[in-house]
Amino acid sequence: MPISGKEMLRRYLLAGWRLQHIKGSHHRLEKNGGHETIPVHGNQDLGKGLERKLLKRLEEK
Repeated sequence: MPISGKEMLRRYLLAGWRLQHIKGSHHRLEKNGGHETIPVHGNQDLGKGLERKLLKRLEEK
């Protein structure tokens, strides 16, 4: 099931990640010294590979 950038951002924030800064439509988050960038382009779905990478990273921390 495709996930939008907004939904992925919400999942990261609920998991305890902190918003570091926003540059354009890219939201940079950090937690425990690690960082991740999530593109939020309205309600547009993320690509399959990026979605998989972000979900895997979310499960790790």
